[in-house]
Amino acid sequence: MSNVTIIGTGNMAQAIAGIVTRGGGSAQFLGTEDQGSAVTGEIVVLAVPFPAVREVIAQRPGQLDGRIVVDITNPLNFETFDSLVVPADSSAAQEIAAQLPSSTVLKAFNTTFAATLAGSVGPLTTTVLIAGDDTAAKEQLAAVVRAGGLTAIDAGALKRARELEAVGFLQLTLAATEKISWTGGFGVVA
Repeated sequence: MSNVTIIGTGNMAQAIAGIVTRGGGSAQFLGTEDQGSAVTGEIVVLAVPFPAVREVIAQRPGQLDGRIVVDITNPLNFETFDSLVVPADSSAAQEIAAQLPSSTVLKAFNTTFAATLAGSVGPLTTTVLIAGDDTAAKEQLAAVVRAGGLTAIDAGALKRARELEAVGFLQLTLAATEKISWTGGFGVVA
């Protein structure tokens, strides 16, 4: 049974908690205002907007050390919705990894909408793509995802987070312009 701490309380946080609990795990919610509460999960999900990540990390010195930290952000320019705000040769996940050298950072859940984490994208089982440099950590997260009824695919090294963020960016802009619904998205057929 996995113990997952989710920092954030929005739609994605709730949907990820659903996956954890469907799989028999426990989910601890910490809002950004819960600075005094200790992180208990071996897996910590950063379910906050990218601009809030730096502050969340600063509020929890040492609490993320030795843990698997999952970045679900899409580093969009939220004012214009027309670009990513990280350098072209980097990603939000890589920037977070640089801030957390004693943690294992993974990229996941950023190519799915909260509604699809209930189980499907149209007729397809939802697939969670996971990027990271630690194979055991990726498998630990994948086991949580599979236990919750979804499919997990190892998307490669953490440097692949850049491509995952581009897919997330495209999907968000399509939904924001009402070309796809917030209950839809991309499906993967393996």
